[in-house]
Amino acid sequence: MRAPAPAYAPNDGVIETATAAVGTALLEAQDLVGEVTLLVERDALVPAMIALRDTPGLEYQQLMEIAGVDYPERAERFDVCYHLLSVTRNHRIRVRVRTDEVQPVPTVTGIWPVAGWLEREVFDMYGVVFEGNLDLRRILTDYGFRGHPQRKDFPLSGFTEVRYSEASKRVIYEPVELAQDFRSFDFMSPWEGAEYVLPGDEKAAPAGEPKPALPEAKGAPSPVTADQVVRADDDKKDSSPNAPISKTTESRAETGVGDRDAGNKPEEKPADPDVVPTKGKGQNQ
Repeated sequence: MRAPAPAYAPNDGVIETATAAVGTALLEAQDLVGEVTLLVERDALVPAMIALRDTPGLEYQQLMEIAGVDYPERAERFDVCYHLLSVTRNHRIRVRVRTDEVQPVPTVTGIWPVAGWLEREVFDMYGVVFEGNLDLRRILTDYGFRGHPQRKDFPLSGFTEVRYSEASKRVIYEPVELAQDFRSFDFMSPWEGAEYVLPGDEKAAPAGEPKPALPEAKGAPSPVTADQVVRADDDKKDSSPNAPISKTTESRAETGVGDRDAGNKPEEKPADPDVVPTKGKGQNQ
């Protein structure tokens, strides 16, 4: 039985062929976990990509993805990773170049036009500049956004907030503003009583009894007196029912349920049926 997924070509001889094709522009090559990765000199990226595309035995015709990686502890903190696919050989390879915030990376849009969008994404997320890209704009963040979100030193909290301004028709930065309209907390437990009487509570006291008093100070004990607590206990009524008889619904007259076999018994069927079959043509003839 054949495997459901296509078997990729082995990595045997790939590094040797790539080393001969790229030449001195190849700084490092490794084969780890079944993946071949080439580290190429930044300024020689375009000739190296053409060699990987056109050399027999390599033939990486398609650019599948461009990704960025951030290593803040390095002088050249960014790795730009190009993932290539050979359709004829059914093999993949990764090509890396190193750069920083200032040094540009040559664009490969002249080889693969799809790289225009992918380079814009790396520029937006990491701030890597691609020399020769004629449309190097942000692609994921909005206009007016400052910073690059995929950098490891990008702040995740602070004292400014970002929002879209309908008046300015762009993203603007403003100091964080927390609305205080509904932030009147008394920090009191429910059984301690509040410092105020809710609307309608003034009518809760029966006639002739004093209205609930307010606490003397914030956090003071409940104004309910011991007398009121005893009276509340005395007012508790027995929960047993006081009806003379319990109501039951046992007969059909009380429940409204019809007969169980209304007209379905043989003796209750009419002698003359409503439908008389045609002689010689009925279903049961």
